[in-house]
Amino acid sequence: MGLCATFFTVLIYNRWNERTGIGGFETTTSHISVENSHVSDDDLLMKELLENYDELAAKETDHTLGAAEVEVETPVTYQTYRVKPGDMIGIIAEKYDVTQDTIISVNNIRQSRLIKPGQYLKIPSSAGILYTVKNDTETLESIAEKYEIDADKIAGANSIKVGMGLKTGTTLFLPDAQMDWATRQEINGDLFHKPIKARYWLSSPYGWRDSPFSGNRSFHSGADMACPQGTPVYAALDGTVTTTGYNETYGNYVIITHHSGYKSLYAHLSAITCKKGNFVYTNTVIGKVGSTGLSTGPHLHFTVYKNGVTVNPLSLIN
Repeated sequence: MGLCATFFTVLIYNRWNERTGIGGFETTTSHISVENSHVSDDDLLMKELLENYDELAAKETDHTLGAAEVEVETPVTYQTYRVKPGDMIGIIAEKYDVTQDTIISVNNIRQSRLIKPGQYLKIPSSAGILYTVKNDTETLESIAEKYEIDADKIAGANSIKVGMGLKTGTTLFLPDAQMDWATRQEINGDLFHKPIKARYWLSSPYGWRDSPFSGNRSFHSGADMACPQGTPVYAALDGTVTTTGYNETYGNYVIITHHSGYKSLYAHLSAITCKKGNFVYTNTVIGKVGSTGLSTGPHLHFTVYKNGVTVNPLSLIN
């Protein structure tokens, strides 16, 4: 009988192992009462084990077996992808089941339109973004709260522990995190709208040029959009008009302050149709094209500032 009991114990043990991947049974009591003296202890043990099998299986289904219910994030790994002709970040992201934010962040892409065939990209094993610790007071919990993600997942992905100190400048991979809307739009070149909705030609782009007035090499801080006098000029992004005025260089001009450290300048206007303090939208006419100030003919000079520094406006407009 003892041999028979051992056989069934091993059989049930193996069935449980196949279901959960963990070994061993636990009974619900520490003592098995003997109701009939002619029944052996082995028989009673087998009876209780069989009675508890369904109960334990149900517990496994309900995820109540302690460690079995805990999902541990594995450390993030990377593979390399070489960009092919016709590739776009969205296509690559879909192929590897990550987000566009993931590829942009991990590869520090500043302008998504400029990826080129032959360029190598790092592709992480899960969706998320990179984050650089800004100061020693930051914790995994505070970062997780900011990005509305799980601190334990951050710890697992980076092979660190929740509660440990973080050093300024440390780079972390944040699973499931996303970039803020303004940064994403900026990188994708979709943040600003064209301030001229009519036809125009780019008479002078952003960057170094020979000055049309002195002939000397000079830096042009905006984009010149040539079109007929009186063409409506629109706000390129929602914001508040913070300055309107006139000077010898820009003639009639308007400055609008936007979110995320952006400002935009509209110069050489023949007329200004907004006032300081107005909140304007991308469908708001703020002025009309002219040739006031230092100008060779009717056009709009359009400048964009990010935190006080000019950036190429053509990389930001859709």
